[in-house]
Amino acid sequence: MPRIASIVARIFFLQLVVVGTAAILVPVSLHVLLVVETNKLHLGVMREQADRIAQHLTLGDDGLWRLDLPDILQDLYSEAYGRYVYAVVDENGAVLFSTNDRRSIFPDEPRYPTPEFLQAQHGEAGFSGTRVPKQAGSRKAWIEVAENLTHRDVLLDDVVSNFVPRVAWIVLPILLVLLAVDMEIVRRAFRPVLAASRLASEIGPTRPNVRLSLEGVPSEIASLVVAVNGALDRLEEGFRVQREFTADAAHELRTPITILRTRIETLGDARVAEALLHDLQAMTRIVSQLLEMAEVENMMLDVDERAELRSVAADVIAFIAPLALAEKKNIALTGAEDPVRVVGNGEMIARALRNVIENAIKHTPVGTSVEVEIDAGGAIHIRDAGPGIKASERELLFRRFWRRDRNIAGGAGVGLSIVQRIMVIHDGTIAVTSGPTGGAQFSLAFRVAPADRPICALPADLPAGRGPANEVCKDQTPVRPA
Repeated sequence: MPRIASIVARIFFLQLVVVGTAAILVPVSLHVLLVVETNKLHLGVMREQADRIAQHLTLGDDGLWRLDLPDILQDLYSEAYGRYVYAVVDENGAVLFSTNDRRSIFPDEPRYPTPEFLQAQHGEAGFSGTRVPKQAGSRKAWIEVAENLTHRDVLLDDVVSNFVPRVAWIVLPILLVLLAVDMEIVRRAFRPVLAASRLASEIGPTRPNVRLSLEGVPSEIASLVVAVNGALDRLEEGFRVQREFTADAAHELRTPITILRTRIETLGDARVAEALLHDLQAMTRIVSQLLEMAEVENMMLDVDERAELRSVAADVIAFIAPLALAEKKNIALTGAEDPVRVVGNGEMIARALRNVIENAIKHTPVGTSVEVEIDAGGAIHIRDAGPGIKASERELLFRRFWRRDRNIAGGAGVGLSIVQRIMVIHDGTIAVTSGPTGGAQFSLAFRVAPADRPICALPADLPAGRGPANEVCKDQTPVRPA
């Protein structure tokens, strides 16, 4: 059967199936209950009539059974009425009293000492009733009472008064079942919409190319999905153009900056040249950060990449240590001594660490230290002894081009936004708190890598900063010897 595209048609079709099924099951159920209840009422009436006849059946002193029925019972069992019949049979099977020419209603044998419910056929008429024993001293007789099932009268009054109240309760569970089925129908009909919603929630900076699938989506919503995908295409194109512009502008600025540096160095006035070179160095750093930001924006993390945090941190500290010492500041590596393997790109993690550590060195006072602590749980904590960061400014730190004081030269406010982007790519987190002894503490938390790949020791003569050294340690985690 072809798939129904319209959500309304789907609901209608499924509802039609449910109603059709209910239209069959409900009458069948009611019919079964009606038959059971009618039989119960019928047998109850038969037993009651047999007991009433038994009340008027006595054994005389001469050993003979006597039956003295009142007029109301005689009318009930009269041949003119013809609905009910009775017979009294003794121990020898002889019919003592009856409404049909001294014949028993049911077969003679066997006769049990307890009440029975029996059926018999006499010609075209069917009879259903009971046989009840009557004990008097040592003598016993059996009273048979039956109803002619072909009689025109029915048990209408009893059915109305007993069957309806007892069966009416079935309506509530049927309605509840139908309600549950309706909920399931709607849920199934909207399952493609829910799937599209879940897929839409995955769209973000790390997955800008994700699009909503049209597979199984109802026709009423398909146009909306197409429009959303078109909007996402335009947004992705806008982001791409923005990133390319930033990268191209920064790249094009490198050549004039290099030319400007050459001309400044040839100036005759050394004092002017030194001031200009200082400003040019700040400009060069801003251009480098813009290029780095564009590169990070276009990066996608390989889920199989692994990095060893302590080794990466040691390389970064070795690179930055001369800068710290030149400013009369110290930098220390502490924490876990054993390798800490995380999921990530070693070169990108190194960039994030470098930005955070350089920022810490910039704000820590002369004569103090910046501490880099490696946590065995896959985190790195960078602490300085500076003035700290206000709680109200901690979220603003990671906005691009945000600076606390724009009158201070030397940065564009891009470094920490690069760090945050790297952490998002690595499915990690970055948090800013106050240090144990004051100052600021930046905590970078990564996913700990499962022990599914061996660790490779890098050669001692391999130059530091050579990326993750994938050329040397293929399918292994590179670790630089101490």
